[in-house]
Amino acid sequence: MPEGPSPTVSVVIPARNAATTLPACLDALRRQVGNPPAFEVIVVDDGSTDDTAAVAEAAGARVVRIAHAGRAAARNRGAEAARGALLLFTDADCVPNPDWVARLAAPFADASVAGARGVYRTRQRSLVARFVQIEYEDKYRLLKPLQDIDFVDTYSAAYRREVFLANGGFDPTLPFDEDQDFSFRVANRGHRLVFVPDAIVYHRHTESLRAYASKKFRIGFWKAKIVLTHPNKLARDTHTPASQRVELVLFYLTVLLGIVAAAGLASFWWPVAAALALTATTVPFAVRAARKDAPVGLAAPFLLWVRAAALGSGFALGMARFLTRRLRRR
Repeated sequence: MPEGPSPTVSVVIPARNAATTLPACLDALRRQVGNPPAFEVIVVDDGSTDDTAAVAEAAGARVVRIAHAGRAAARNRGAEAARGALLLFTDADCVPNPDWVARLAAPFADASVAGARGVYRTRQRSLVARFVQIEYEDKYRLLKPLQDIDFVDTYSAAYRREVFLANGGFDPTLPFDEDQDFSFRVANRGHRLVFVPDAIVYHRHTESLRAYASKKFRIGFWKAKIVLTHPNKLARDTHTPASQRVELVLFYLTVLLGIVAAAGLASFWWPVAAALALTATTVPFAVRAARKDAPVGLAAPFLLWVRAAALGSGFALGMARFLTRRLRRR
């Protein structure tokens, strides 16, 4: 790997049974250009049962082995082992652009910057994967004008190591949304986070509708715990478009009015009106998506309904679960 005796940057990659995807990631890091700072690559083998560690070592990466504990714990262990003052995070199934290290490290020339977020791209052609990519791009559209953000995704992330360690790293009890929790924690304490739209990694998004809905359900479930921990982020954060919050409210309203109507306490047209309102909120996204990809634009209202149902169901179940636990502790 292109590192000097005293790297200023440490790239941390958590990996579990990633022997098939890791080579492309490490090869991309080996070929970095654009005058990147001296950097080391640390692969944290999270209890793999395949050749992940051997693949990483053969590619010249430092390997840290831990018993299986999840991505958050693996990233934390990599940060502890890092020699660089700046931590860059990506995933074993991501392929960074040739200038990724240089681009993501650049904002830290400003001493006020504590963390930075890059972007996803994909070369996939399945409809669901293309929709997921446009979902991300719609979020990026809203982030570009902002001077400061409050959420850094770990697929393309950077933090000053001292800030990362001082704020306790990622919560290893969170199997999802651990990066959101940490970002909120750091931002709430006054640290500055920025968006870097040219710090690009390529990724394979979920390709089936079932896998997409399942992932959104789990995100919604654990989002409940995040909101209970950071209640100031319930109404607004820089990661979640306002339209998505409206979609969730209308989904809950549709379900509630459907139950009321089924009990004979309201007209059948009430839940129909709520469902139509939800559908109407999907139109602006669908129009923007159609400009990039006509089939995705046509499918967008249905897929956004799936997203609202999956996130909404997961969030409701999560709130019930975590609020019950809190009450029991009292």
